[in-house]
Amino acid sequence: MSDTTIFPSLEIPETIAAGPGPGNTDPRVLAAFAQTGIADHMQADVLRGMIECKHMLRDVWGTKNTYTFGVAGTGWSGLDCMMNAILPGDTVVAFVNGTFSGIDGLTIRMRASTREELAANALDPQPASVTIVEVPHGQSVTGEIVEKALAAHKPKWAFMAHWETGSGRINDLQGFNDACVKHDAMGLIDAVSSLGIEDFSIDDYPGVVGWASCPQKGVLCLPLTYAPVSFSDRYINELKTNGSYSWVHNAIMEGRHWGIIDGQDAEAGTYHRTHSAYAVAAFHEALRINLQHGRAQKAQDYAFHEKALRDAVALMGCEVTSNMTSLVVLNLPADFAGREKELVQSCRAKGFGIWPTLSEPVQVRIGILNLANREAITDIVTRFGQAMQDMGAEVDMDAVSALLTNHYDAALAAQ
Repeated sequence: MSDTTIFPSLEIPETIAAGPGPGNTDPRVLAAFAQTGIADHMQADVLRGMIECKHMLRDVWGTKNTYTFGVAGTGWSGLDCMMNAILPGDTVVAFVNGTFSGIDGLTIRMRASTREELAANALDPQPASVTIVEVPHGQSVTGEIVEKALAAHKPKWAFMAHWETGSGRINDLQGFNDACVKHDAMGLIDAVSSLGIEDFSIDDYPGVVGWASCPQKGVLCLPLTYAPVSFSDRYINELKTNGSYSWVHNAIMEGRHWGIIDGQDAEAGTYHRTHSAYAVAAFHEALRINLQHGRAQKAQDYAFHEKALRDAVALMGCEVTSNMTSLVVLNLPADFAGREKELVQSCRAKGFGIWPTLSEPVQVRIGILNLANREAITDIVTRFGQAMQDMGAEVDMDAVSALLTNHYDAALAAQ
């Protein structure tokens, strides 16, 4: 007899993804994914869909960059593509103020290390050409911080996360851009958490030459997955001149999959890596949803609903330390400090997917990706309040409910 184990079919229950990401995928995206016919990857509608995705993505980014497309994979794939032009010995200043910008910083250190520097500490290299500027957890990277560092080091490259979900902080994009322009540094931005949520156009920031995001946050296309990226002509010229050590995530090579040949859009779809018809259809629908909602309106909606959540948890005695509009990062009341992971685990066990921070100090993170509506916010607040009560906190849920009612009814009255 065979010792092979055949497990039961996997059934994953629906949960509320109320963390920093991934978010709950829009049903329209899931429907587009599931209803797509089985198609050869060179079928005419697949190729047309890829061309249309490319053009819609330029509108989502707010750019005329020809090299704007989706990298097959998660947000890490898009970031890796963006970092691809950094070569050993390149001078880089990277600004780190949380878990994910810290991982970006590690990627940069690995790419910029010489062979000897990498061999000295392969998993945590410390190349002489890279300067990591550490900003304390819970604080934003300011333009003043960037200006001071770039003035001192005059790097070839500069890097920053736009929104750092590790601590829920928005960093100063305008200040970063201005310092890059002033000191002739090529800026790279991790926009994983801001694209599709904040209303910004990347062409307004000429000091930034490379942008990378992800599919599962503001764009909300988890079953895809494509990581949106966009590169300026300066970035592409740098890549042409000096090359990179990767074929897979080389922006010029990747662009060919999307019909971008020698800096120009091909008239028709071209041969590409085997992009799935399902993935293309899902990405296409996600981009349509973003553009139909409108960048400005979507940004306003997130800010409006985040304020309701922020005010509600503050009324429960929590201290909010974040300033993102898709994520609330908070400290529990003093009497419950140290029990953050206990509370999070209790919520997750009940299908309420909130998160702790992944670095010290431990805080609670509650996200509203694709949950920016009255019903969802009320549900999140009710579940979180109940979890705090279960832990022994005194929470006046009648007062919290009244706060939410006033917030939403006032908005209705103003319409």
